[in-house]
Amino acid sequence: MSKKTVMTRRQFIKTSALLSGGLVLACHLPLGQRDALAASDNVFAPNAFLRIGTDESVTVIVNKSEMGQGVYTSLPMLVAEELCCNWQNVTFIASPVAPEYNHAQFGPLMVTGGSSSVRSEWERLSLAGAAAREMLVRAAAQMWQVEPSTCRAENGSVISPSGVRLTFGALVDTAAKLPVPKNPKLKSGKKNLLGSSTKRLDSPAKINGTAIFGIDVTAPGMLTAVIARPPVFGGKVVRFNADKTLAYPGVRSVVAVDAGVAVAADSFWQAMKGRELLEISWEDGKWASISTAAMHEEYARLAATPGLIARSDGTAEALLAKSTDKIEAIFEMPYLAHAPMEPLNCFVDLKKEHCLIRTGSQFQTVDRAAAAKVAGLKPEQVDFETTFLGGGFGRRACTGSDFVIEAVQVAKAIGQPVKVIRTREDDMRAGYYRPMWYNRVEACLDKKGYPLAWYHRIVGQSIIAGTAFEPVMVKNGIDHTSVEGASDTPYDIPNLRVELHSPTNGVPVLWWRSVGHSHTAFVMESFLDELAHKAGKDPCQYRQTLLAKHPRNLNVLKIAAEKAGWGKPLPKGRALGIAVHESFGSFIAQVAEVSLDKKSAIKVHRVVCAVDCGRIVNPDIIKAQMESGIIFGLSAALYGAITLKDGRVEQGNFDTYSLVRLSASPQIEVHIVASNEAPGGVGEPGVPPIAPAVANALFALSGARIRSLPMTPDKIKTALKQA
Repeated sequence: MSKKTVMTRRQFIKTSALLSGGLVLACHLPLGQRDALAASDNVFAPNAFLRIGTDESVTVIVNKSEMGQGVYTSLPMLVAEELCCNWQNVTFIASPVAPEYNHAQFGPLMVTGGSSSVRSEWERLSLAGAAAREMLVRAAAQMWQVEPSTCRAENGSVISPSGVRLTFGALVDTAAKLPVPKNPKLKSGKKNLLGSSTKRLDSPAKINGTAIFGIDVTAPGMLTAVIARPPVFGGKVVRFNADKTLAYPGVRSVVAVDAGVAVAADSFWQAMKGRELLEISWEDGKWASISTAAMHEEYARLAATPGLIARSDGTAEALLAKSTDKIEAIFEMPYLAHAPMEPLNCFVDLKKEHCLIRTGSQFQTVDRAAAAKVAGLKPEQVDFETTFLGGGFGRRACTGSDFVIEAVQVAKAIGQPVKVIRTREDDMRAGYYRPMWYNRVEACLDKKGYPLAWYHRIVGQSIIAGTAFEPVMVKNGIDHTSVEGASDTPYDIPNLRVELHSPTNGVPVLWWRSVGHSHTAFVMESFLDELAHKAGKDPCQYRQTLLAKHPRNLNVLKIAAEKAGWGKPLPKGRALGIAVHESFGSFIAQVAEVSLDKKSAIKVHRVVCAVDCGRIVNPDIIKAQMESGIIFGLSAALYGAITLKDGRVEQGNFDTYSLVRLSASPQIEVHIVASNEAPGGVGEPGVPPIAPAVANALFALSGARIRSLPMTPDKIKTALKQA
């Protein structure tokens, strides 16, 4: 998207009010309310989702952040399908921040997360397109003096009973004078656009370099700033000397802010060099001695004690106490960084009575409110423009609005436009992270070899505790994001008990792609695999038996197994592992084919993925998101770990926090299940199954069971000795 296509709320209202010869349709459907509000070419509301011009252009105003997941294509497709327009005329702009663009399900927030963009907007945007189509058809019928029911819309035109065509552009002036239908009817029958592999609308700008990401933002008089941050979480500046920094060419200002000491310069490089010359004395605070090893000991101690009950069916505890053949296991998962390719950044131009912010945010309402508070302004005095995001994974939906607040503080202190940039090291060492997890699981089997009782204790920080979302998302002391995927397992286990401990410490944590499912899937699918082998049963067939009452889980499991050739001979030195998991309304099964090299490093050759995400918008986007989720999850499974020693994070960049490189990427096959079910998410559900699928394949190959991530060669060598 070019710079010209990004509009502030004020610019949008102003431009809309001045436009002549265009139809703007506003569609406001909060929390299931199904009324549509009309706007004409003279009066345009800021909650418009659709603009149709006399030049035949169809512009969809998208209220979700584009961070690679394809919403700038999939959401316009929802509108275009019902509008019956020519897809070649469709474009998009990012919406301003306004109540009309709030999430349709999450309450009074403009937010992109929870793999909910298509799920939450399907009805609202479909109705917006349908309402516009009905208006255009009525406008044409009025001009032809025929009944609207005798006309039809097709490929950007309305066609009369006799075959005469009028294009949408020729009809918008008349249509704009008509009332918006309160209950527009959606099309029935075959879809023309939905379900087709449609090229992404944002690809050309990203290919030719005109797409504006937050880090690309420039403005007259803008300085670039970096912040020297405390080496320990919660640390504070005691004193600093900036004489050498201020003497460095290009450095214009050095100011203290809550996050540390900011150096603003004419360029990023000058700001970085200036920061290196700062002399700072830090007070480390109470978290100066925190370490991964100490937390591990604390978590292990907690896991040996009863926790808060998240689910309790039957008498799991009593049955296990009497069992003489129970199976026990400990599963551990480390802190993980989000590590988006575009490091965090935020541009701020702060005036006395107005503030302009341009950044890649997933959490616009919260970030704008936080910025306004720091600036001493009302939220409506802050224009918040959402740029392209170079990856988010939850990091740009921070409950504390950290990177936005610090940028406003810097702008306020230096008195001129500024773009604050975090280096990758800054963000990797300053937080936020997916929590570290410790799981203790016990089970015993019935006479047929299936789980009779399952007792599961989960230990890890809450991502919600202490935030504004705690009153809503924490019930009876349970942060359900910590236990999702375990407390709601679809497996037929008659006696199931899930408990939770939520310790606190100074490490800042946040939702990470697939949230709680990122750790519970590994535990559930790995331990279930252990039980299958303990019972002497095929792991795939074992799951099928336990999922007999859940046809969608069962279906993707069978498809993935069949497409992967489950049970068929493989090349020597290779084995398959399987996992199935439901999250965000979608059902995913994955089969991984792996081998071990001479250094005991895992090589994943092939991943077969079956996905049932309900109704399909764009198969190419679904496939891309499954591939992305698999690579993202595989990176964490094989390499990912944030560790602490003496209060300091030991990783800083991709040399110490590795990702799967192209040379190590497996062949990925994605099989999409045709479905008429409600749409599910696709941005996150591909992540959870891959780690257990690989771990289960490793066991099938070598007899070595890995219960601690990442699956490093050292851990594998130890497991091989114990096998």
